[in-house]
Amino acid sequence: VPQLAPQLPPRLMQQPWHLLYSTGRDGFSLRTLYRSGARPDSPALLLIRDTEDQAFGAFSASAIRSSSGFYGTGETFLFSFCPELKVFRWTGRNDFFVKGDVNLLMVGGGSGRFGLWLDGNLLHGGSQPCETFDNETLSHREEFCIQDLEMWGLA
Repeated sequence: VPQLAPQLPPRLMQQPWHLLYSTGRDGFSLRTLYRSGARPDSPALLLIRDTEDQAFGAFSASAIRSSSGFYGTGETFLFSFCPELKVFRWTGRNDFFVKGDVNLLMVGGGSGRFGLWLDGNLLHGGSQPCETFDNETLSHREEFCIQDLEMWGLA
């Protein structure tokens, strides 16, 4: 979280963040992650470590929630620590920021590819270059197994 602070929108840089959800504490469930979300107007930071020890994730200016369509703003971004911090910001090509239901959470999209997706059990995910963020694959592989996942929100 401290390494990402300078990448956040200026209004959020000095705000205290707290852990809303952790697979180590709360189990592996997308439903539980949604229930653990902060206020609807509160931003969220998803941090993921895969079984190959790669760290990456997403920032959403809106709370992570179940939805029937995409939501979010151009402040949303993807990032990886592979090997140092790389941030992938909105390209302006589409507004496919965040969309989730009980079976799938997606961040970024276009042409059938998602910048980041997580399954409903939070065991598997994937990352592909997408139009929303013009990102690299966040993990070493396009599909990965999740070792740990945390969601942070503003205190």
